[in-house]
Amino acid sequence: MSTEMTVDSDVVEREVRQWLTEAVVGLGLCPFAAKPLQEKRVAIEVSRAATAEDLVNDLHRALCRIEETAVSVLETSLLVVPDMLQDFYDYNDFLDIADAVLQEGDWEGEIQIASFHPGYQFGGTEKADPENFTNRSPYPIFHLLREDSLEQAIAAHSDPDGIPDRNIALLREMDAAALKLLFPYCFK
Repeated sequence: MSTEMTVDSDVVEREVRQWLTEAVVGLGLCPFAAKPLQEKRVAIEVSRAATAEDLVNDLHRALCRIEETAVSVLETSLLVVPDMLQDFYDYNDFLDIADAVLQEGDWEGEIQIASFHPGYQFGGTEKADPENFTNRSPYPIFHLLREDSLEQAIAAHSDPDGIPDRNIALLREMDAAALKLLFPYCFK
């Protein structure tokens, strides 16, 4: 988990916001994301952590912030990690640590962590399979979600169980040029 890349925090935030706008909301990959993004209730926090200990501290602070801030001000938070966990398997291993932080802070049942990574790969898929792009982002990201908000959004959606299949079908229909345009960081 060493320092692997350094990018200015403003650039990181801009690239993540572009991904949210063009891919996540633009393609409708998450039908629940548009409203909080438009209402500026999504925090993009760039962690400059270079060690697991520093990242745990940043994750803890981000979890405290979402817990202590009213949902009318902060719906959800993205903790972006540009300086480490570039290898998807290292990132995946760190998810166990992130889950332990949730448990230790007594946030289970209140906040959950969704995972996004430039090299995201679902089990049983090939690296180039289009469905992996549903969870591919410009940098490793820990998405902190309020469970109450998520449950409300799911209850209000006409077919929440159909979202993954819809996303997979959409991405499979896209040609390579369209995927490269929306996810350029996956083709470097």
